[in-house]
Amino acid sequence: MPGKLQDRVAVITGAAGGIGEATALLFASEGARIAVVDLTQAAAEGTARRIRTAGGRAIAIGGDVTVTADVRRIIDRAVAELGPLSILVNNAGVDLEGRINIVDVSEEAFDRTVAVNLKGPWLMTKHAVPAMIAAGGGAIINVASLAAYIAASSAGYCASKAGVVALSKVAAVELAQHNIRVNTLCPGATETPMARHEREKLLALGHPTASDLIDRMSVFGRMAAPEEMARAMLFLASEDSSYVTGHSLNVDGGWLAMSGVRKV
Repeated sequence: MPGKLQDRVAVITGAAGGIGEATALLFASEGARIAVVDLTQAAAEGTARRIRTAGGRAIAIGGDVTVTADVRRIIDRAVAELGPLSILVNNAGVDLEGRINIVDVSEEAFDRTVAVNLKGPWLMTKHAVPAMIAAGGGAIINVASLAAYIAASSAGYCASKAGVVALSKVAAVELAQHNIRVNTLCPGATETPMARHEREKLLALGHPTASDLIDRMSVFGRMAAPEEMARAMLFLASEDSSYVTGHSLNVDGGWLAMSGVRKV
């Protein structure tokens, strides 16, 4: 039986590890041809190699999603080597500020965080859309965070992720005429290298134990696996969500539902 994304071409940024890698592997298993994008081609190659070893088709592309020349090269190469583009996953993100007070965040850290997390999805969308129109439409998934809704991190990170939610809504309205759906995935606490690093910093600063931290972030008492986010991405990328656009899907283990309420 053909996969849900059979013969479709997907560009996935930030795909060298974590949620991006899990999404690339799942999409490939569902028949998609994958452009694995990360800051360097060497980083992206690991995921691309795993896809090819499993019998899928993938290329690795290095590039900075905040640089126009890199973004154009990413899109052009994906189309030239894989075919018409119909799926874009804007997953690349950074949190360079950590849990620094708004007064103490450096201008450089703030600027880079906003550039990668918000300018990146806009720039990738801007240059991918003509290729997607030529392909007859498709789906764009922008990865934000539960931090778009609660003060779960620092100023630049939360503000940039809230901006991603708004960006997706505008794009959904403007691109519907071209048969392009645009949605946002807002992950909760997920076991990624970024999350582990953040947790270690909090513990080093004398915050609650790791189990207490996780207990405050999920009604299930655990963090999500990247593969759980990937399955939500698959829903948003496939025809299973053909009437869904402009939506923000919170995959957060109940974190937002229990915010401000003590878990029992």
